[in-house]
Amino acid sequence: MVHDLITGPDGLARCGWVGDDAEYRRYHDEEWGRPLHGDRALFEKLSLEGFQAGLSWITILRKRPRFREVFAGFEPARVAAFGSTEIAALMADAGIIRNRAKIEATISNARLLLDVADGEFDELMWSFAPAVPRPRPATLAEVPAVTAESEAMSKALRRRGFRFVGPTTMYALMQSAGMVDDHVVGCHRALASHAVEPHNGEVRTERMSDARRIR
Repeated sequence: MVHDLITGPDGLARCGWVGDDAEYRRYHDEEWGRPLHGDRALFEKLSLEGFQAGLSWITILRKRPRFREVFAGFEPARVAAFGSTEIAALMADAGIIRNRAKIEATISNARLLLDVADGEFDELMWSFAPAVPRPRPATLAEVPAVTAESEAMSKALRRRGFRFVGPTTMYALMQSAGMVDDHVVGCHRALASHAVEPHNGEVRTERMSDARRIR
């Protein structure tokens, strides 16, 4: 059973999906729900959310350093240049998720960004952030899996040719990238949300974290 809140060994109350995993605690505290900006950072987020589809998020987080290595830091121009040789190498790399459809989608999505002006992808993604924040969820049961905004984001990206961008995946991205704030009432991050600092997708050399699909 997942409780709405859980108190960690440091005495801080957190969203219950964190459980007792130290990586989830760090991700929850330092990344999840903080505004994320930048075309590269959001392309990475889009790509990893796509790889997560059907899997647990902790699996992606533990593999994220290797993903960054083999996908050239998720620099769109470099990923867009990947061909059959790189795809074969990726399919042989046990350090990532070896799913051909997802690998090819990541490369295809990168190529779509080649004709996008600097900052335009960031602007597009953030244009779907709700103009008026929803009331803070009191329980995890109140946190949606899909919203009208995530459906609109999904449709806009699909219309442009992006793949693995379903509305549930896009809502997870919106939560993770701070476009919405779904820290539940009583969570220490909810109490500090008025002072949220943005990040650019780079993380310190500590372990990373998160948990279930509520992301």
